[in-house]
Amino acid sequence: MLPLVEPGPVLTPEQTVRYSRHLMLPEIGDIGQRRLKNAKVLAIGAGGLGSPSLLYLAAAGVGTLGVIDDDRVDRSNLHRQVLHTDAGVGTPKAQSAADALTALNPDVQVIQHQCRLTDENIDEIFSEYDVVMDGTDNFQTRYLVEAACTRLGMPEVWGSILQFNGQVSVFWTGERAVAAGAPGPDGVSLRDLFPSPPPPGDVPSCGDVGVLGALPGQIGTIMATEAVKLICGIGTPLIGRVMVVDTLKAEIYTVPFSPRPLPRPEPISAQDLLPYCSAPKVPEVDIVEFRKLREDGVRILDVRENEEREAAYLPGTEHIVLSELLAHPELAAGEQPVYVHCKAGARSARAVEALARVGIRGINVSGGLDAWQAAGFQVEGAQ
Repeated sequence: MLPLVEPGPVLTPEQTVRYSRHLMLPEIGDIGQRRLKNAKVLAIGAGGLGSPSLLYLAAAGVGTLGVIDDDRVDRSNLHRQVLHTDAGVGTPKAQSAADALTALNPDVQVIQHQCRLTDENIDEIFSEYDVVMDGTDNFQTRYLVEAACTRLGMPEVWGSILQFNGQVSVFWTGERAVAAGAPGPDGVSLRDLFPSPPPPGDVPSCGDVGVLGALPGQIGTIMATEAVKLICGIGTPLIGRVMVVDTLKAEIYTVPFSPRPLPRPEPISAQDLLPYCSAPKVPEVDIVEFRKLREDGVRILDVRENEEREAAYLPGTEHIVLSELLAHPELAAGEQPVYVHCKAGARSARAVEALARVGIRGINVSGGLDAWQAAGFQVEGAQ
């Protein structure tokens, strides 16, 4: 595999001390460390996978790290998103990440992109970097990133996690990829592995079914390792292979996959991807109307996890966690319609959709408990 990045300036005495253990490795050495110093890596998301991968790339001496994230730190992030702290709750994640990475290694330049990727801005942002690391948790962004990396001929380090399992691979297409050692005739992309997203609602998110807090650390550090290998041109990157990590069985294995016949399929349009990034279209009420209805004594169902409910809840509400409700929607049967809420409105929309399939009338509470608290309305529980 050819190196992705040319060597940068000579290391300073302080950098020689900092990276001394790297310099001992024949595969990296002085030239490899200077390649890392000259590299620019963009992380899509500063969440569960972005946190460990960014931390280790900063520690490794990657000269420029870009962080794209338009979200803010939430306390529910902290069990797995180790870039952030309790003191940073409410802070933009890109800013929180930049503060942590700069504190770890002041030599690293951190560029914040506090925005959401779109068809309009993605090529301009990506063109400033050598490698893209995609640790996002939604299909719209994954396929948007895939299309841009294919257009630009950029390597993409990809990771995915859910519950106790994770996957890592490297996608890279184009002449440069093949010249560097990617399989011919045109390298591999995400769509060679997953040609199209699954039907909307078929694959739950970590917000729906949870994730082991330590799992992103395992997958994220593998992603960082793959980025280092690409930059330095060492080892055998996961191009054309998927590494699968099953933490419950303590098993790690790789699955090979091959490029699909050319020509590659046309990129999926942003319009066609919309169903994969939004909640199902179901009957709903806003928070103001919901407050009035609650005072009238309507049925209310909370589908959040037990731990979320212990932290904050609305008195007088029924409670069935989403996974149980999706498996047995008849549990919510009753004579009255049921108003369903979760944290932000996406899980409750899925619940309402499941209820409708068995003839139970449900109404989604738009914005969920987040919107309720943002409006200044009170909840009970540990705060």
